[in-house]
Amino acid sequence: MKYDYLVVGAGLYGAVFAHEAKKKGKSVLVIDKRPHIAGNVYTEDVEKIHVHKYGAHIFHTNNKKVWDYITRFAEFNRFTNSPVANYKGELYSLPFNMYTFNKMWNVTTPQEAAAKIEEQRKAAGITEPKNLEEQAVSLVGTDIYEKLVKGYTQKQWGRECSELPAFIIKRLPVRLTFDNNYFNALYQGIPKGGYTKMVAKILEGIEVRLGTDYLENKEELDLLAEKVVYTGPIDAYFEYRLGALEYRSVRFETEVLDTPNFQGNAAVNYTDVETPWTRIIEHKWFEFGKDDEGNDIPKTVISREYSSEWKVGDEPYYPVNDEKNGLLYEKYRELAAQEKNVIFGGRLGEYKYYDMDAVIAAALEMSEKELGN
Repeated sequence: MKYDYLVVGAGLYGAVFAHEAKKKGKSVLVIDKRPHIAGNVYTEDVEKIHVHKYGAHIFHTNNKKVWDYITRFAEFNRFTNSPVANYKGELYSLPFNMYTFNKMWNVTTPQEAAAKIEEQRKAAGITEPKNLEEQAVSLVGTDIYEKLVKGYTQKQWGRECSELPAFIIKRLPVRLTFDNNYFNALYQGIPKGGYTKMVAKILEGIEVRLGTDYLENKEELDLLAEKVVYTGPIDAYFEYRLGALEYRSVRFETEVLDTPNFQGNAAVNYTDVETPWTRIIEHKWFEFGKDDEGNDIPKTVISREYSSEWKVGDEPYYPVNDEKNGLLYEKYRELAAQEKNVIFGGRLGEYKYYDMDAVIAAALEMSEKELGN
């Protein structure tokens, strides 16, 4: 045994655990099957712009412990997520706020907006929402649901809104103010220099082997360490013996354009069902201000995102946390509990949709439990 810990996956969970283990004097080897570190938060430089290769990642948290921790490895800018919804050329503010209600209904006061939502909720006759459609209509009324929720959600999940559980949309921000800060978190921003640079700092001084597939070389790799921290898909670890868990996957079409400004915002969601992509990300606006700062770079990089059904071999993005998959995951979790020298962690290891701050918090909690304070 050459190492105390073999960490499978160089994303946020694996990197934070590895950093904490090294700090405690443990020997650690980190491996990743991809040719780069940082997992899905990986950013690569294209035309002096940090491109979020696996989709937009905006750091936001109310957890001061996590914020104090992560800002040791990067300085964050003051990026605030204020997406725009495009419905057949009509532009609306997200989150749903007074700008949205004014554009939709020509109302100008919070009282008028609240009355309009209430009127549409009553007309729909929903008392106990049984699915996502009913939940959305009871939160924002039928007009906003039809234009800004329905098509986008169907594309995102590949299912009718009436077939999706209500809880998916419970946290939908609805504000009777003009605040268009989507997350409304105490701390938020993007690391200056991109996420890859930040993760490289977390992994400083730790041995990392890239292009190394753990599951293909499991026997020999297990011999290298006392314990394994596994952040890959839990069902793949057990060779899908109970069946595959379901995910949604995302395909990106990224292009460099000969213009300094394509859409004037980092994220524009396309909410009609006819547009095949769910949103367009313009990467430069994550790190440059909305003024002329970004125009010093004569080009821009955009990514169209297409949501797709996942199959084994695809990149898993979002767990489909419905009842069927929840029951299957519990069975895998029981198998995982029997693996005495393996810690399962992160979005894939725990089959859980995790924001970045929650991944860091979970990795810190696990490292405290495993390594002591």
